[in-house]
Amino acid sequence: MDLTTIRFEVADGVGLLTFDRPDQANAMNLRMMQELGHVALRCDDDPAIRAVLVTGSGRFFSAGGDLSAFDAAADMAAFLQEMTGHLHAAIARFARMDAPMIAAVNGVAAGAGLSFALACDLAIAAESAVFTSSYTAAGLTPDGSSTFFLPRIVGVRRATELLLTNRRLDAQEALAWGIVNQVVPDDELVDVARALARKLADGPTVAFGRTKAMLLASTGDALERQLELEAQTIVSMTKTHDGAEGVEAFLEKRRPRFEGR
Repeated sequence: MDLTTIRFEVADGVGLLTFDRPDQANAMNLRMMQELGHVALRCDDDPAIRAVLVTGSGRFFSAGGDLSAFDAAADMAAFLQEMTGHLHAAIARFARMDAPMIAAVNGVAAGAGLSFALACDLAIAAESAVFTSSYTAAGLTPDGSSTFFLPRIVGVRRATELLLTNRRLDAQEALAWGIVNQVVPDDELVDVARALARKLADGPTVAFGRTKAMLLASTGDALERQLELEAQTIVSMTKTHDGAEGVEAFLEKRRPRFEGR
């Protein structure tokens, strides 16, 4: 698929995904949702992609859904059904792939832009970043996984506040609430995020993926089921290259050479 609303490139094991509609505040239209689905499949499929970094071009991470496209649709309900189908399939694929995904939030993350940042495994914000839900301000309800990830990250009470009042959080507030892991000066964002992505790309990708899967399962499982899942998973890791290499490197007191398999 030719990409026209996002840019995607791979270097040194890191896939860099950039929302690329800067003149529209990187608002998400149907084409972008389709392209995200395509890139998600590639990230999940390609063993050369061992970490993914997401950011936005220009001054915005993403302002969320493109309301002008909603309004222009002949049937808004059918249009939104198609859009959310593509978006949700992409987010589910990203969440369940082995490669960890990092959000480098370079400006406003609103609506589905906020949802996308929440769905990433880790997030770094520029000092100028702003986070807001904005769905109910347009008389709509959240999508893009925010009602799943937001209460897990900040708790139900704070999630309710953000989703109902559309309160705007600056970067430091987002850090205090746990929405981001780190805040850095604007001009350092890309370098810091790339360094983290590169470090993760050198890591045990399969172990990362299985850890992500266990975390996703954790709030829905009983303790005994989660313990059994942990036991099954750590046993399975001994049969992978990286599991064997990690143990051997530790005993030999050397740096492990992980290959993501």
